[in-house]
Amino acid sequence: MKKDIILQGDCVQILKDLPSKSVDLIFADPPYFMQTQNELLRVNGEKFNGVDDKWDKFESFEAYDKFCHNWLKECKRILKDNGSIWVIGSFQNIFRIGYIMQNLSFWVLNDIIWAKTNPVPNFKGTRFCNSHESLIWCAKNKNSKYTFNYKTMKFLNNNKQEKSVWNLALCTGNERLKDKNNKKLHSTQKPELLLEKIILSSSKEKDLILDPFFGTGTTGAVARRLGRHFLGIEENKIYIDSAKIRIKNIKTISNELTQAKLEIKPPRISLESLKKVGLLKDNEKFYDKNKNFICTLKQDNKVRDKKELLSIHKMAAKHLNKKNHNGWNFFYVLRNDALKSIDSLRYEYEK
Repeated sequence: MKKDIILQGDCVQILKDLPSKSVDLIFADPPYFMQTQNELLRVNGEKFNGVDDKWDKFESFEAYDKFCHNWLKECKRILKDNGSIWVIGSFQNIFRIGYIMQNLSFWVLNDIIWAKTNPVPNFKGTRFCNSHESLIWCAKNKNSKYTFNYKTMKFLNNNKQEKSVWNLALCTGNERLKDKNNKKLHSTQKPELLLEKIILSSSKEKDLILDPFFGTGTTGAVARRLGRHFLGIEENKIYIDSAKIRIKNIKTISNELTQAKLEIKPPRISLESLKKVGLLKDNEKFYDKNKNFICTLKQDNKVRDKKELLSIHKMAAKHLNKKNHNGWNFFYVLRNDALKSIDSLRYEYEK
């Protein structure tokens, strides 16, 4: 199957022509069926250009449900057995989509809240300000061995477990694509940071990512930058032309995060082995992440603090007041006056 292309036409019809079990990840930003009525006015009386596009219009909830069932059914067929899918929506549609996805036997992994740091206000003051959108993340089925780059997301969250609430701004400024009248080209363009978190968390390098509602190509742009392949489906030629120009100018980056190297289990190398090749030395000082001296390295894979000789795991647990703790994740050594994890030395040993 061809990759890194945009297919023009009706998404359901094009999806039917794609081979089964052919994509690794799907991100879908479907019409929300927002049912916008009348003009929306800002406080100063200016018209607010919300979502009033033809593609967001449906005759009824039944028509919308049928449309969503049809494209989701095809997405499930196209998704590889160990693939996963993300669908974004708001209060108008996300509950209907979640119901359909569960009826199609997708396995819900998380619902993610995108908390907007710069939301559009409720101009009339008749409701709460709607400051978030929801994303449903599903595996193809209950037994899927889906990709989740847990350690990568933890690293990007200051070494804390990533949560299901993501605080990100709306797409604004230079990132927002404009038309010839300097108006926003697409009414629901998503921020690249949102797609970056999705793609880094749930795909691998060179995976194929399908976006059946490609719009102006945010998924394709981020996929290319992170070393993934994309396949887009879009009806609107203006959107497609802008997406092609946008993606063409993207340069691919490759590093430990894009390659998900943090997810690779460390090799089984002992402290004694690291000493033999010169990566550690006798009486090497071990520190915690705050550069506090804890203990020194002795023989037989043991370390000593001021009171006793223990394994690195028992020593780490002792200083954390825990029963157990992985010492490889706790201890650091100094290299050029900077902390270096002893765990990282095991990767250097393999080189």
